[in-house]
Amino acid sequence: MKEITVEELRRWRDENKTHLLIDVREEYEHEMAQMGGKLIPMGEIPNHLDEIPKDIPVVFHCKSGGRSSNVTRYMMQRGWDNVINLQGGIFAWIERIDPSISKY
Repeated sequence: MKEITVEELRRWRDENKTHLLIDVREEYEHEMAQMGGKLIPMGEIPNHLDEIPKDIPVVFHCKSGGRSSNVTRYMMQRGWDNVINLQGGIFAWIERIDPSISKY
């Protein structure tokens, strides 16, 4: 499974590298703290496969990396080879990149 650190993701954003960030947390979590990207809760991923491109890097994130790693594996099993898990999730982003985001 491919993974990316929060530092690498920040670099991608700073360089405007084409990618899609997908938040697989629940809507209430997304409302409390977010780092941008598209919200598709983990349980809804199977219903939204047509919204997940295969031609650009897709980074999945959650609170600490567990759910997003499961989604990344799920997508790989279905033929996506461009999916990447964000190591440590939004908590790592808050701790190492943007402490202004509320930690819940």
